Amino acid sequence: MIQRANAPSSAPQPRAETVRQRVYLELRRAIEQGTFKPGTRLPASRAQAQTLGVSRNSVLWALERLQSEGYVLARVGDGSYVADDLGALGSPSTGLRPAVGAGLSQRGQLIADTVLRWNPPLQAAVPFRIGAPEVATFPFALWDRLARQASKAQRMAQAQYLDPAGAPALRAAVAQWLWVSRGIRCEAAQVVVCSGSQQAIDLIGRLLLDVGDEALVEDPGYPGIRASLGGHGVTVRPVPVDAEGLVIDQAATHWPAARLAVVTPTSQFPTGVRMSLKRRLALLDWANAQRAWIVEDDYDGEFQYGTHRLPALCSLPHAERVLYVGTFSKTLHPGLRLGFVVLPHALAGAFAMARALSDRHAPGDAQEVLARFITEGHLLRHLRRMRELYPQRQRVLIDALAQASAGRLQLQPSEQGLHLLHELPEGQNDQALSIRAQAAGILLTPLSRYTITSPRRGWLFGYAGYDTAALRAAAAQLGAFYMSSHFNTI
Repeated sequence: MIQRANAPSSAPQPRAETVRQRVYLELRRAIEQGTFKPGTRLPASRAQAQTLGVSRNSVLWALERLQSEGYVLARVGDGSYVADDLGALGSPSTGLRPAVGAGLSQRGQLIADTVLRWNPPLQAAVPFRIGAPEVATFPFALWDRLARQASKAQRMAQAQYLDPAGAPALRAAVAQWLWVSRGIRCEAAQVVVCSGSQQAIDLIGRLLLDVGDEALVEDPGYPGIRASLGGHGVTVRPVPVDAEGLVIDQAATHWPAARLAVVTPTSQFPTGVRMSLKRRLALLDWANAQRAWIVEDDYDGEFQYGTHRLPALCSLPHAERVLYVGTFSKTLHPGLRLGFVVLPHALAGAFAMARALSDRHAPGDAQEVLARFITEGHLLRHLRRMRELYPQRQRVLIDALAQASAGRLQLQPSEQGLHLLHELPEGQNDQALSIRAQAAGILLTPLSRYTITSPRRGWLFGYAGYDTAALRAAAAQLGAFYMSSHFNTI
C-alpha cells in the first residue's frame, strides 16, 4: 500500500476533489518510483481507502484516471494491476526518478519500505496532535546558562570524539535518576545513550534478532516500533491489548517461537492502559522460560498524576531479561534527541559499538548540559511543573469538548499520559471526522492508524503541548463537526 501519513498534512484540503487528486498523485508517484512495480497487483480499493483515511470513491476515481493514462490495467474480477510496459519510467530519458529500490540490497529495500508502515510527522504541533510536550515554558534560559558555564577545557574535551556509550557524567546521572524516579537499580556502565527511543529500538533489532525472527508487539501500538523491526527483516506478530495490557498468554500460544516482546506497560500506547501486576509477572515468566527479551518502552512513564506512581517493569524481581528504553523527548523536548537504553552488563559494549558504527556518539555539549540539568535538580523541578500543568490541561480539554458537543463527546480522565482516547463501538468508522478536522487544521488522530489486525476504533486527543486558549478553540471547532456528523448518535 502507499504510505499512510502518521499525522495529517497542515495544508487545508477542504474539497473532495482535492482529496481524490492527492490520492491520484500518491498512487502515481508510488508507481513511478517503483514502490508498485510493473505487473504488481494493487491493493483493493476498500483497503487502500482505509489506509489513507479517505472515501473509497476517492480511490476509485484515482484508479480510473491512472487507467485512462495507461499506468493501471483493470482485470475484471481480479482487481487492478500496474501496467507491464512501464520499465522505461526509471530511465534517464523520461526525466522521472528511478525506482526507490533500485540497487538496494534486500535489507536495504526492507528499510526503504518502512515508509509503507510509518511516516513520522514533520509539521509543527497543533491540537490535538499526540506526543507533543509543553515547550513554550521550557527553561531555555537556564539551559543556555548551564551551557555557558562550561570552561574552555571542558569545551575542548567535548569537541573531541567521545565514548559512543555516552558521556560518563550523563550515564551516571541517568542511573541515579532512574533509581529515584522509577525504582530501577542499575549502574552507569549499563546505560547506553541514544538519539531518542527510536534509535534504541533500532539497536535492539540489529543486535538481538535475526532475519525471520518473531517479535511480539502491542495491537494497537506504536507504528515506529514495528516499522523498525520490520526494516531488519523481523516478523512482527500483533498481540491484542485488553484492560490489563498485552495478552501474553494468547501470544505465547499463537507465537511460541517469538524471541522478543515490546511493551509500554506504564501507559500503553495509544490506549493509556496500565499493565496489571498479574500480567507483568506473566510476561516476565514468559521471557525467562523462553529465553526471550522484553523491551520496556517507558516513553512517558514520568507523567503519572495520581497519589501512587507505578514503578517500572524492570524494577520487579526476575526482570533480568528486560531492556529498559527511556527518552527525554517527552520529559524535556523532542528536539533534544537524547534517550537511553539500560542493558545487562554483557550487552552494553556491543550496543555502544553498534551505535558507533552508525553515528559515532551524541553531541558532547548537549550531554554535559543534560547531566548537570539532572544532577542539579532542574529536571525534577521541571517535571513537577509539568505534572501540575498537564492535568489542568486535561480537564480543560474534557470540559471544552463536552460543552462543544452538548455532552455527547465525553472523554474519560486519566491519571497518566499526554493524551486521551475516546473509543468508539467496534465497527465504527474513525476516519471521517479526522479528515474533516484535518481540513480545518486540527490534528485528530484515528485509533485505526495504530492498529494491525485489531478492530478497535476511536480518536486520540493530545493535550499536553497546547495552552488553554488553543485547546478550547480546537474543541469548539471539532464539537461543531461532531454535532453535524452521525457520530453524535453514538
